[in-house]
Amino acid sequence: MKKAEGTIISAISGYYDVEIDNKVVRTRARGVFRDRKQKPLVGDRVVVQLDDQGMNYLIEILPRINEIGRPAVANVSRVLLVISAVEPDFSLELLDRYLTFFAWKNVGVVIYLSKSDITSSGRLKDIQTELEYYQRIGYPVFEDAEKLENELPKMIDKDQIWTLAGQSGAGKSTLLNKLESEAKQATGAISTALNRGKHTTRQVTLFKYGSGFIADTPGFSAIDLFKIKVDDLRNYFYDLKEASANCRFRGCQHIKEPGCEVKKLVEEGKIARSRYESYLKIRQEISDNRMPEYLKK
Repeated sequence: MKKAEGTIISAISGYYDVEIDNKVVRTRARGVFRDRKQKPLVGDRVVVQLDDQGMNYLIEILPRINEIGRPAVANVSRVLLVISAVEPDFSLELLDRYLTFFAWKNVGVVIYLSKSDITSSGRLKDIQTELEYYQRIGYPVFEDAEKLENELPKMIDKDQIWTLAGQSGAGKSTLLNKLESEAKQATGAISTALNRGKHTTRQVTLFKYGSGFIADTPGFSAIDLFKIKVDDLRNYFYDLKEASANCRFRGCQHIKEPGCEVKKLVEEGKIARSRYESYLKIRQEISDNRMPEYLKK
């Protein structure tokens, strides 16, 4: 017997497919995970005990970076956030909610503006102007699908896991299907001798893309922020966090405190007022533990 490290790429009715050196082995989890109340997740880096007879077992889950979503994916490095320009209409408030959620989960975000080709030129120009601010504070923004598809493989580092997120109807599934189809054409199927006819209850899988993986789920269309501690929220607005280094008070919440650098920069137009308003709305929502009605639809 020998041991090897790999990444769980799918979980199927108690079986776990693990990619090890570009090959996939099917494994079962040892009972010790039940005793520890641990559950292996797609995306987990794991240690596998390999048997010449094909009796392969997960024996260890390596420390996770994070865990997000329903279905859950572990160790997500970045999210490709699909935001529609129209149908449904572009919303800065919704964009800020997503960015806050993923900042809380310690996940980087790349923004893709979909449906720009069916948006009026005037409205599109307004959206582009608004998104320029997000580029300035560190979020890559794409609106050209072909450019995104050309650049994406270069952006995914070795063994990184990416997934998609975004509002329902924004075009996540269309983009995901295209990426997965192109990935299979470019790389071919990962070599495996597994019987795919068995255990077909599938939750989520990873497919190879560039040097890493993309989760084949257009999940994360709905998010809530209630588990964020209200006084920690300021840390997940990166532009506010950077400015807060110059606030008079170390624990400044950027509300009524004197000498607040954030409020000063908002008034000067250096921090987008919409970002500050989103911060205040989300803060109130967390305090009230109540989601706005329009987000429940």
